[in-house]
Amino acid sequence: MNRIASIAATVAVIITGLQNSAMANENIKTAIFAGGCFWCVESDFDNVKGVVATTSGYIGGEAATAHYKLVSAGGSGHREAVRITYDTSVTSYNKLLNVFWRSVDPTDSGGQFCDRGFSYSTAVYYTDAKQKKIAEASKRALATNGKPGAAIVTPIIAATPFHPAESYHLDYASRNPLRYNFYRFRCGRDKQVKALWGDEAHAGIEKH
Repeated sequence: MNRIASIAATVAVIITGLQNSAMANENIKTAIFAGGCFWCVESDFDNVKGVVATTSGYIGGEAATAHYKLVSAGGSGHREAVRITYDTSVTSYNKLLNVFWRSVDPTDSGGQFCDRGFSYSTAVYYTDAKQKKIAEASKRALATNGKPGAAIVTPIIAATPFHPAESYHLDYASRNPLRYNFYRFRCGRDKQVKALWGDEAHAGIEKH
């Protein structure tokens, strides 16, 4: 291969790599769900096919920043939430919503399971008009099929700035399995989700 041909081949490889990278980036999207304790929501979605990353944090409220002490004290307007990064070539926003609904109690406006208060209440935060439309349709379908047996109170809200949680909260389940599993059991999360959803409980979650 002469020098010009070699350069041309190298350029072609680089261009192909850039095109593939651009296509891959187009497939990566974000969803934000509040479902009570962010340790549990993060752990659940870490075990959902197509999810490539999760980050616990805080959303809502009017403060320029948020931290655990502020949010847990109540009154800040923030919820614990999880930012979910997913690959649309593997899963979809609608599928993630189906997983979310069946891993929480969307009929409880006062918190989730043993965790009470606004900061632990459920919400779906959409990032664009398409997500809003899909989320609203998903909620309507959920209300129609009657499975939860009560009104769906989870609001569909435009996403505001997301504040990642403190480092000791991130990946809590994997870094502190004994404490995490003890908390989850004592809180009654899985038991109540099972009672509410029956065979549909935790659908789409490979391990919880």
